[in-house]
Order: sequence, then C-alpha cells, then structure tokens
Amino acid sequence: MRGRLARLFRSLHKKEEGITGLETAIILIAFVIVASVFAFVVLSTGLFSAERGKETVFAGLEKARGNLEVRGALTVTDTDTDGDVDSSDQIDFNVALAAGGFPISLDPTAYTNTVVINYIDQQARVADVTYTVTWILDDSDDLLEVGELAQVTVNPPAGSTLVENEIFTLEVVPPSGGTLLVNRTMPPSIDDVMDLH
Repeated sequence: MRGRLARLFRSLHKKEEGITGLETAIILIAFVIVASVFAFVVLSTGLFSAERGKETVFAGLEKARGNLEVRGALTVTDTDTDGDVDSSDQIDFNVALAAGGFPISLDPTAYTNTVVINYIDQQARVADVTYTVTWILDDSDDLLEVGELAQVTVNPPAGSTLVENEIFTLEVVPPSGGTLLVNRTMPPSIDDVMDLH
C-alpha cells in the first residue's frame, strides 16, 4: 500500500520540462507586435491632434491679421444744406490695415473677395450699400496694404434720414478678419460739415 501511494505521488510530481526557446521567442514577438501597434496608434493620434491644433492657430492668425481700423475722425457732410442727412449727403472715413494685417481688396465694383459695408440707423438696416474709395496713400492697385490709407465714402441709403442725436453704425466686413463697427452719434444740431469722433 505504501508503495502504491509513493508511486501515486511520484506520478503526480513528474518532472516537467520548461518551455522551449522557440515558444519564448513567439511570445516575445507577439508582445513586441502588440506594443508596436499600440505605439503607432498613440503617435498617430498625437500627430493628428497636433496638426489640428496648428490649423486652428493659423486660422486664428489669418482672421486676426485681416482686420481694418479707422484712422482719424468720421465726417458727415450735408451737401445739399437742407438741415438733415439723407441719401444725397455723404459719410467719409479713413481706413487702414491693423498692425501686421494681410492686404484686403477695396474694389467697390468687385463681386467677390472684397469689403462689404452695411448701414444701420434707427429706421433701417441696409446690407451691402454702395461706397466709393479715394486713395490717400497707395501703390495704384485696389489692395489696401500695410502703410496705405484709403478714404471710404458712403451715402445713406434711400429712405434713411439722419437727424439730431441719432445713432448710426457702419459695419465694414472684410473677406477675412473681424468686422469693423463704426458707431457714431449725430450732434444736437446739423451743420454742413460735422466731424464725429
């Protein structure tokens, strides 16, 4: 009985050989492949995120660098001297590029990629009003570039009349960059020429 029991224990505790070198190599190669795929996924995601971040920064810079600014005062002229400012009269202001801005087309006859001016007063909002450009400092093209200065003349649209103490706004919308809001209040009395700061 004792012999049988000893054989039974020996059969349970047989010598087991370790795994071979080939099996170890296969397991290590599998780990390396899984780690490589994981690393590729992580790097691809990081590169994609970095590229998207770069595109966002460049888009923000382009938008910021396309801004216009008013240089000097806005002048309202009652050309027919009738005591109110209507479509026969004019509003003049000077525009230039903000520091580091990209060139902007100021061709009033162009249909695309040019500045649009919207007129707003207490009676109406008129989109894309007609305007004219008189160049003060330029290089004889229709692009407003760094160091150049242009005078923009807008006539109030038909049906709109600016009276004393009335607030009006000109929205100058470039093709890229922020909208320039020129907001002014008419003086308490209408003169032939009014310099509104």
